[in-house]
Amino acid sequence: MFKVRKLKEDDYEELVGWWKANRFSPPPQDHLPERGACGLMIYKDNINICAGFLYFTNSKICHLEFIVANFYYREKDRPEAIQTVITELTDLARRKGFKTVFTSLKNENLINHYEQCGYIKGSKGTTEMIINL
Repeated sequence: MFKVRKLKEDDYEELVGWWKANRFSPPPQDHLPERGACGLMIYKDNINICAGFLYFTNSKICHLEFIVANFYYREKDRPEAIQTVITELTDLARRKGFKTVFTSLKNENLINHYEQCGYIKGSKGTTEMIINL
């Protein structure tokens, strides 16, 4: 049903459109991990549906971040596609030898998708802290 491919450099502009349509500030391209190594796109019938990124570390924990879905794809299988990208990235982490996958979420729908994929909630009511260098 769904197909998976590595993200390509020229996918970024499409992802920016999705982030903006979903009212999320797009991360700068140089803030994303190397697309071919740890960014995946889920598609069907030549329609890109959703994507996400896995950030590797030098420890046994990695970060799964920036899941984004095509705002205009409203088929009934959209939730399944989102869960597919989460599962595929989680499986990639497992194959790379990581023991834990971490993510930080605010969107309740996305939290529910992660729970459907076996993730459990850690902390609640935390605040993300960022400094731009």
